Amino acid sequence: MPNHCLSLTMEEDDARTNLIVNYLPQSMSQDELRSLFSSVGDVESAKLIRDKVAGHSLGYGFVNFVNPSDAERAISTLNGLRLQSKTIKVSFARPSSDMIKDANLYISGLPRTLSQTELEDMFARYGRIINSRVLVDQASGLSRGVAFIRFDKRAEAEDAVKHLNGHTPPGSSEPITVKFAANPNQARNSQMMSQMYHGQSRRFGGPVHHQAQRFRFSPMSVDHLGGGAGVSGNSSSGWCIFIYNLGQDADEAILWQMFGPFGAVVNVKVIRDFNTNKCKGFGFVTMTNYEEAAMAIHSLNGYRLGDKVLQVSFKTSKGHK
Repeated sequence: MPNHCLSLTMEEDDARTNLIVNYLPQSMSQDELRSLFSSVGDVESAKLIRDKVAGHSLGYGFVNFVNPSDAERAISTLNGLRLQSKTIKVSFARPSSDMIKDANLYISGLPRTLSQTELEDMFARYGRIINSRVLVDQASGLSRGVAFIRFDKRAEAEDAVKHLNGHTPPGSSEPITVKFAANPNQARNSQMMSQMYHGQSRRFGGPVHHQAQRFRFSPMSVDHLGGGAGVSGNSSSGWCIFIYNLGQDADEAILWQMFGPFGAVVNVKVIRDFNTNKCKGFGFVTMTNYEEAAMAIHSLNGYRLGDKVLQVSFKTSKGHK
């Protein structure tokens, strides 16, 4: 037993000193990452995560401090720091285990007046909330009645689904739907996702081009413009997302701002007219994580940006019709 206790203590210590840093600028090096965090306290190790094949930064890394107090101070001083066009996110890294996988919930049918704080209050009794997001219509500033909540553990998320799915919040006449957000491990995922996007594009009046037969994983698909891989299960450099119907003045900063909140973004590219340098109406975003990319697509397809309604989908080898 003593060895088991010792390993637990070491794990607990590590959990209090090890940080994950998301949304790092593409150009930032591992030495610069270490240097930034060394300004707070003694850093034991700093690791920038890079693409195994191409070698470019994937936009996130890990920093392990010697002292827990320095790790806490790094979160309070560096979380939300603007670096180039990015706002970095600094938080405690959680040990990877099955207990914490797939703890992300999708909630719909929420009252339009419900705030993010009220949403978290409703779910907080079921476990520790890692992050939450209420989707807001940019034009009106009002909630779209849809939100995402990520719990610390899968069991906590299951508890929330059990108690709150079909529950009618106080002051509302409609029950809410609470279910697990789509993840790539579900056997029926491809079919479910295609239905989800098909429904989204129809609801917002866009052309119906996400039907099930067109939603296929295509390992051959490579984005020659943005450098990201296509919709491929073992994609080496990320999941490439196609954004259509951007305004002429759209730039890379807008794409960073839109997709950054959903997870680690590898790169963004706005396609411009060679003569005018204005956006030609479409762009690409490559994200590291499948679940986060799927979340971004589900949330932003049909999103109103200025006077345009965006169409957002995984890039396929067939391109856009």
